[in-house]
Amino acid sequence: MGLFDWLFGKKSAACPKAKIEGEEIGCITHYFPHVGVAVVDLRKGSIKKGDKIRLHGHTTDFTQTVDSLQIEHKDVENVNKGQDFGIKVKERVRVGDTIYKI
Repeated sequence: MGLFDWLFGKKSAACPKAKIEGEEIGCITHYFPHVGVAVVDLRKGSIKKGDKIRLHGHTTDFTQTVDSLQIEHKDVENVNKGQDFGIKVKERVRVGDTIYKI
């Protein structure tokens, strides 16, 4: 394949999409940067303190252990599918970022 072919569309293979480790369980609906807390819509499964999660988005990609869960400003030990909850995050997240349980 020549340079011209490569530049103008005759590519031999598509770029592979990165596979994210873990199970997708929810997404970020709000973020409060002054306290480092994200609000999560848990769409699948459950999550509890001590679980390891990965937060991934267009410009977000980090892993952390769940240290704090809150529902309506009250500490809870676990959260189930269909609940919205607050979680302390160690880095900035954005609305629409996805949460994976590892």
